Amino acid sequence: QVQLVESGGGSVQAGGSLRLSCAAFGYIYSSLSMAWFRQAPGKEREGVAVIYRGDGSTYYGDVVKGRFTISQDNAKDTVYLQMNSLKPEDTAMYYCAAHYSPTIPTMTPTHFRYWGQGTQVTVSS
Repeated sequence: QVQLVESGGGSVQAGGSLRLSCAAFGYIYSSLSMAWFRQAPGKEREGVAVIYRGDGSTYYGDVVKGRFTISQDNAKDTVYLQMNSLKPEDTAMYYCAAHYSPTIPTMTPTHFRYWGQGTQVTVSS
């Protein structure tokens, strides 16, 4: 069992930056993948970025490549999402998710078993 707690959301103007954090609690092993998803009102939940704890490999959604960076601090069992050059269309509830798998999973919500409560990010123009 893994519990996830997100923090770091807020409001920012377009072009600004925010850093989200996701702390994991419970049984944490090297085969854990942690990801960020987001969901805007009326839209489906979409994958933003994922990182595989074992080797640090990462994968990003096309809409955030070059602007967002996912990283991890294994000593703290925490994953971060650094978001730069934010746009109004980045406004959404951001969720942290985790799943055990032998390799980095695709960013499909149904592939992730554990979810946090979410943190709101609002970008104004």
